[in-house]
Amino acid sequence: QVQLVESGGGLVQAGGSLRLSCAASGRTFSNYAMGWFRQAPGKEREFVGGISRFGISTFHADSVKGRFTISRDNAKNTLYLQMNSLKHEDTAVYYCAATESRRPPAFMSSQEDYGYWGQGTQVTVSS
Repeated sequence: QVQLVESGGGLVQAGGSLRLSCAASGRTFSNYAMGWFRQAPGKEREFVGGISRFGISTFHADSVKGRFTISRDNAKNTLYLQMNSLKHEDTAVYYCAATESRRPPAFMSSQEDYGYWGQGTQVTVSS
């Protein structure tokens, strides 16, 4: 199975940028499609976006479209989430997740679609 570790979270002012990373180990990274989720205090975990095994297909939730970009580097076994124009409402714990499913990222927006999760990294956006 694959192990996932997120990093790159922190405190940033509204309008600023952060890049999250998710380092994978264990099995071959390109065997897995990947996703990012986030969970704000008192709220349900929310799908942010997903990317196919070789990065050909991506999907971003409407709430982050145009501001966030998912990418991956299979040679480095790493998934990324570039977050620009951050808003206070982006404050959450961000999780990366992996799945062996071959469905397009747009069809894998549920937590149940993913079998492997990282521990999360906190992103706090001050207004």
